[in-house]
Parts: sequence; C-alpha cells; structure tokens
Amino acid sequence: MNSKTEVITCGEKETEDWAGAFARTLSPGAVIALSGNLGAGKTALSRGICKALGFRGQVSSPTYTIVHEYPNTPPIYHLDLYRLNSVSDLSEIGLDYYAFNQGITLIEWAERLENQETGITHFIRIEILSDNERKITVS
Repeated sequence: MNSKTEVITCGEKETEDWAGAFARTLSPGAVIALSGNLGAGKTALSRGICKALGFRGQVSSPTYTIVHEYPNTPPIYHLDLYRLNSVSDLSEIGLDYYAFNQGITLIEWAERLENQETGITHFIRIEILSDNERKITVS
C-alpha cells in the first residue's frame, strides 16, 4: 500500500464502524500492524474488523494469552506483542505461521516488531486526540 489515509473518529463505536469499512477492503493473507498508546483503541479497531469479517464471538485483547485465533472464513489471528520481552520471542509464538497464513492477522503493539519482516500489508497508527477522538492513519 503506497498511499496514506487519515481519519478522525469520535468514540469507540465510530472507530469500530470505520474498522468495519476498512475490513471490507482486506483479502486473505492481509497482515495489519496496529500501533498506538495504551487505550488508543487498537482492540476496538480489531473488534470492528472481526465483526465486519463475520466473526460473531467476543473479541478482546490477547494481552495475556498473546494470540487469539478466531474461527472464521477466513480465519482471524489476533496477536498482542505488549508482553514480549525481546524480538526472539516472536519465533516462539509462531509469528511467521500467522503472518504468512491465508487468514487475516491483526498485530497489536506492532512497534515491538523492531523492523522484522512479517509480511505486513497495512500499518495503522492510532493517536489519542482527546477522551473521545482518535486519529487513525493507514499506510
């Protein structure tokens, strides 16, 4: 993706709605890197993507389990790298399996990848502008 898109959302529902529209542009094999401060809305964005792709179960941050696999067509892999101690932990969680599979892979705290080659197709940065407003930048 060579272009850059920016949008401002107001509230979690609007962020999820935007993510739903974004999800409809994705194809199997897409790897979405999500970055932003704690509480910026990475999980809300992930929830919107999962809902739009047809997943009807609960979507929560996999902070403690590191990976949630959502049964769906295509399958959705939701990773959270927040608790990883080093880049070497990426191979232990099987990042290559998820990133190079034909599902949709969502990676929260992607800044912890430290420039690792992971097949990322979309970078999404979420910035907190105020209590309710978020700036979402896709590149």
